[in-house]
Amino acid sequence: MAYVISEACISCGACAGECPVGAISEGEDRYVINADECLSCGACADVCPVGAPAEE
Repeated sequence: MAYVISEACISCGACAGECPVGAISEGEDRYVINADECLSCGACADVCPVGAPAEE
């Protein structure tokens, strides 16, 4: 199951730098995860300072 980034995102970019497949990109008001590319590894959630990424 792919991860999604909640409205808690502060757009720091920490998650994007940790994604091993580059599935995270900067969106209009927060970072977004491409569900088709997400491996559900949790690397993004591990580094997020506000806990914005979570399994969908």
